[in-house]
Amino acid sequence: MFSTVEQHGHSARKRMLSNVYSKSFLQGSPQITENSVKLLRDRFLPSLQEAAERGTAVEVHEMNNEFTMDFISAYLFGIANSTKFSINHVETREFMVPYHSRRHYEFYSQEVPGLKQVTKKIGLPIVPQWVDDANERIEAWFLKMCDGANSYLNGTTSTGAEPVVYKHLKAALEKNQAKGLGTYAIDRMRLEIASELLDHLGAGHETSAIALTYLFWEMSQHPDLQRKLHDEVLVLEPRILWPPERKQEFDLPSSKSIDGLPLLHAIIMETLRLHAPIPGIEPRVTPNGGCTLAGYSNIPANVRVSAMAYALHRNEDVFPESEKWRVDRWLKPTDSPELKEMLRWFWAFGSGGRMCIGSNLAMQEIKLVVAAVYSNYTTSIISDEGIEAIDAYTTRPRSNQLILKFEHV
Repeated sequence: MFSTVEQHGHSARKRMLSNVYSKSFLQGSPQITENSVKLLRDRFLPSLQEAAERGTAVEVHEMNNEFTMDFISAYLFGIANSTKFSINHVETREFMVPYHSRRHYEFYSQEVPGLKQVTKKIGLPIVPQWVDDANERIEAWFLKMCDGANSYLNGTTSTGAEPVVYKHLKAALEKNQAKGLGTYAIDRMRLEIASELLDHLGAGHETSAIALTYLFWEMSQHPDLQRKLHDEVLVLEPRILWPPERKQEFDLPSSKSIDGLPLLHAIIMETLRLHAPIPGIEPRVTPNGGCTLAGYSNIPANVRVSAMAYALHRNEDVFPESEKWRVDRWLKPTDSPELKEMLRWFWAFGSGGRMCIGSNLAMQEIKLVVAAVYSNYTTSIISDEGIEAIDAYTTRPRSNQLILKFEHV
């Protein structure tokens, strides 16, 4: 879906998966509920509590990447087949090192794949062999997760631990095949599913982690806002309190109730505006017959055009003092013209038919994590050296880290 240029093919694939990423499905999903409880109870909150008790610093950017990877993989494949990065840092490095090491060479595969193949054939490859080796390691690792989900699916009827997205995509492909809309050998379908879901895994962990890192950085500079958010999240029932009297009795409020907290929502929206995880250009191709766009007429067909969240989010007419992190700008009445205009320009997830399919999942996950943290802790900066964002399609801190102190409230 991510790489499909042709509109019909993209829309058809997106329809296969849109239901399991819809807000109503996610808020009512027993899979998400069980995963969220287990990931917070058994992995995330115990590690924060230990750091708070010992007074040790926490490198939160890596922590965020670990949690978001565990979260998205648990939804894709079921928690039994998910990563365990939050508690297994060796496993984290086995994936993250090859995954990120390829970044400098993405341009060639995306923009000039033919040149990549030609230079490889003549013995002067523009992409070194170790990048291909890294891709093979990632693909083999990911296929094991897919195979694990498939085996689990064939052996259980549990609705609380099923590989929701994997199950849904496989069923949709099989349904299309039965209708004669596609023919897949077993190995071909296996690779089709893996190719699709690897994109979901990459997009679903990295962007949420970046957003959380910059949110914690901003909040750590505003202790007054931490107090206000703490007061707001304490209205949730049950409260997200850690440590509980009995670990196995730990429970969470409904996703819908967390979603309804106005200050929490405003904090996340302002973070996504000023620190959009994907600030770079989002390419689109003009339709047959050409089009008029942004005041430019007679743009020919099949021309690549683009917009970027970085520029849209810094329109001073819509976002006054756009370079400042101002949470209050989102705390306007829902029917106010100013809020409606900001939402029209807000592009952290894109818009239209190509809008990020995982936007609802990302918002639900980020709200859960932030509510859990500020229900129990305050944060302060130990070191934010290198926190400035790199200039890239997908951004991150230049230093790839943010070191904070967590103190129990």
